[in-house]
Amino acid sequence: MTDFSKLCIHSITTKPWGLDTAAKKYGAAGVGAISVWQDAVASWGGGCSAAGAMIREEGLDVACYVRGGFFTALEGAERTRAIDENKRIIDEAAEIGAPLLVLVCGATPGQSLFESRKQISDGIGATVEHAAKAGVKLGIEPLHPMYADSRSAVNSMSQANAICDEIGHSNLGITVDVFHTWWDDRLQSELTIAGEKDRIFSFHICDWKNLPEDMLNDRGIMGEGVINVSQIRNWVHAAGFNGYEEVEIFSNRYWAMDQDEYLGKIIGAYANLG
Repeated sequence: MTDFSKLCIHSITTKPWGLDTAAKKYGAAGVGAISVWQDAVASWGGGCSAAGAMIREEGLDVACYVRGGFFTALEGAERTRAIDENKRIIDEAAEIGAPLLVLVCGATPGQSLFESRKQISDGIGATVEHAAKAGVKLGIEPLHPMYADSRSAVNSMSQANAICDEIGHSNLGITVDVFHTWWDDRLQSELTIAGEKDRIFSFHICDWKNLPEDMLNDRGIMGEGVINVSQIRNWVHAAGFNGYEEVEIFSNRYWAMDQDEYLGKIIGAYANLG
């Protein structure tokens, strides 16, 4: 019998469900944790503290809060506002009881990726101590290079490791998502480096469908696409990570189907991972 205690599902994965319904359904299915998106809390309407209590009453942990970041901008005043906004989001993460805030770091058309990465490093450096005092870790999530135009200038594990090295704070680490990193021929070695420095903070799973219909909203369930999820999972475990395995799927097709049936598909796919 498969143990689902390490399985976590992001609230965005079953987007049509409200946060309370998702927590109830995940808990009843034996899932161990939920990763909470800000919009799910806002739609639920009860606030972060009450949301955290409600989730724990369903027998779930809060694995992480999603998302902070977007530190880059052409104007300095906008970058300062981004830092202030991230501090506010960190406080929300602490209030809901999330140990980790995931960072989608940002990129700005009109400036080089090198400049955007510098701004990202500066922005994280200006917020990491606030996070440490709040008891919330920060996880840089490298995004696939197709998002380097305006979503993130951090596109590989090596770039994320370099920023962590530069800032040098134990509260800063990396969120590894197979969707964004599976293509990288340095992935295994960079995971090993990250593991040796205790900076793999979270691990996201889904699949990359062959010829996806949408760059954002056509992810697959594990086993449906071209990613060797089991191999990457083994690399992550070998690097020392033993935390939750978080299913994060954006899919117009799956959001349109019966969500109970969809949840069953996710759990079945997780059970079949080698």
